[in-house]
Amino acid sequence: MIKVFLGSNLKNFTNGVEELELEATSVKSLIAEMDRRYPGIADDLESGFALAIDGEVIANPGYEKLAEVSEVRFISPMQGG
Repeated sequence: MIKVFLGSNLKNFTNGVEELELEATSVKSLIAEMDRRYPGIADDLESGFALAIDGEVIANPGYEKLAEVSEVRFISPMQGG
């Protein structure tokens, strides 16, 4: 089971839910499952969120494999000002 922590900008897709537990074998399949449950979230994820898997930030996570038990954090992009 993959434990997913969402950045604050993604909670509007999940009605405020910050943490999910999903089945997935790769980042790509994880995002597909999230989009199935929360339509439209994949588009936001592809537009610049950073990703950490088990504490390691991954630059290009698209096809990263996930362990059977992993922790994935979607990190909201920094806002300049």
